[in-house]
Amino acid sequence: MSRRKTERLLNLVICLLATRRPLSAEQIRQAVPGYDRDGDEAFQRMFERDKNELREIGIPIDVVRDPWEDEPGYRIDPQSYELPEITLEPDEAAVLGLAAQVWQRASLAEAASGALLKLRAAGVATDEPVGGPIGGGALELRVDTRDPAFPALWNAVRDRRVVRFDYRASGSETVRARTVEPWGVVSRRGRWYLAGFDRDRDAPRAFRLSRIAGAVTALGRAGVVEVPHGVDLRAMVGFPEEPVDERVAVIRVRRGTCEGLRQLARAVHPREDGWDEAELAFADPERLAGWMASLGADVEVVEPPDAREAVIRRLKGALA
Repeated sequence: MSRRKTERLLNLVICLLATRRPLSAEQIRQAVPGYDRDGDEAFQRMFERDKNELREIGIPIDVVRDPWEDEPGYRIDPQSYELPEITLEPDEAAVLGLAAQVWQRASLAEAASGALLKLRAAGVATDEPVGGPIGGGALELRVDTRDPAFPALWNAVRDRRVVRFDYRASGSETVRARTVEPWGVVSRRGRWYLAGFDRDRDAPRAFRLSRIAGAVTALGRAGVVEVPHGVDLRAMVGFPEEPVDERVAVIRVRRGTCEGLRQLARAVHPREDGWDEAELAFADPERLAGWMASLGADVEVVEPPDAREAVIRRLKGALA
C-alpha cells in the first residue's frame, strides 16, 4: 500500500472517530486530505473502496440515516472500535513501546493532527483529545519528529556511539560544537530531546533536537558508550509543566488559500497585492516553522525574526 493511501485511510479513521455527529460524504471529502482534489465520480469510487477496505480489516463504520437529511452520515463508534483489555508480558510491552516510538517517527502523527485541524477549521466539532499515550487512547497525536537530527541520533543511541553536532542554546543565536555520549532520545510535549553525557561540559546534559544546527557526525567505533545504571532520562529533560510564552506571528497568506490557517488566526487583514496578512498565535518557532514550510509558496512569515529564520532553515534543509 502506498504512503499516500495509508495516510488517507488513517485520516479517514481519525475523522470518523473524532466527530461528535455523523458526517456526510461531502463533509468527509472536504475534511480528509487525499479526497479534496478529486472529481465527484472519482471521489465516490475512492470513498467506497476506502470504506470497504476499513471494514475488511475490522473497523466498524456506521451509516446513520437521518429522516431530516438527504444524505446518510458516517461515523465510527469509539466503543466498537476499541480493543478489549490486553495483558502483555514485560518484554512484550517493551517491544511494543519501541515500535510505537518508531511509528510516531513516520510522519503519521503529523498527518493525524492535520486531519483534526482541518475538521475543526471546517466547523466540525471533535472530541478532544482523540489520542493519548499507548494504552490510554486510540492514537498518539502529540509527537512531531521531523527534526533532521533525529535519525542520526536514534542510530547513535542504538549503536552506543559518540556524536558531535553544532548546538544553539536557548535564547541565544550562538552556535557551539558539542561532543556527546548519547544515552537516549526522549519526547516531551511533542518535542524531542537527546539526553547524554556532554564531554565538553564534563556533565550530563539534555539537548533539544530542534536547536541542533547542521549534520550530526558519529565518532569512533560502536559500543563505546555506557549508559549509567538507573539513569532517569525523563528527569534529565525536565518533565514538570512549565508556563508557555505565547507570541503572535505576522504571516502573509496568498488570497484564496490556507483556509485552516485563516480559521485559527486571531485576525486577517486584506491587502491590495493579492495577499492577506494574518496574525497567528504560537509558542514554539520550530513547530510553527514546520507547519508554515508545509504550506509552501502560499505563505511567508514576516515576523518575528526567529520564526522567519526557522522557516528558512526548514526550506533550505528540504532543498539540500
